[in-house]
Amino acid sequence: MAISKILKELFKENGIKFDVEKHKELFTAQEVAASEHITGYEFAKVVMLKCDGEMVMAVIPAPHVVSMKKVAKLGYKKVNLANEEEFKGLFPDCDIGAMPPFGNLYNIPFYVDESFKNEDAIVFNSGTHTETVKIKREDYDRLVGKKIYVDISD
Repeated sequence: MAISKILKELFKENGIKFDVEKHKELFTAQEVAASEHITGYEFAKVVMLKCDGEMVMAVIPAPHVVSMKKVAKLGYKKVNLANEEEFKGLFPDCDIGAMPPFGNLYNIPFYVDESFKNEDAIVFNSGTHTETVKIKREDYDRLVGKKIYVDISD
């Protein structure tokens, strides 16, 4: 599987320049960041949560973990990690666990950790476990909006 078709279309429609890097099949965000020779703080890891019964995407730097307490403070009563069976059907053009950090493309509410506001670029899975995409963070902001940045990680 190559870069997500829906992601590629989004970039094309908005004139976003992007770089694709290929690597061996990897499954953890830290491994991917290391293979790309970038810090884990530049790599956007997608974590799927179940918040009050609804799927929610959290986007955090590779070395961080989602703070369930911080996410709950966004207005949720019950926050848990979702298991793959619960969300695999939401991303038909992606390998499970390699979703790009664009909840808006899949009609899923999402939040991005505020630490990304300090980065010049953002790197993330392309929808596969063998490719990453790099775009300017300002382009990412343009595609997803700045209101989604919140403190959600530890």
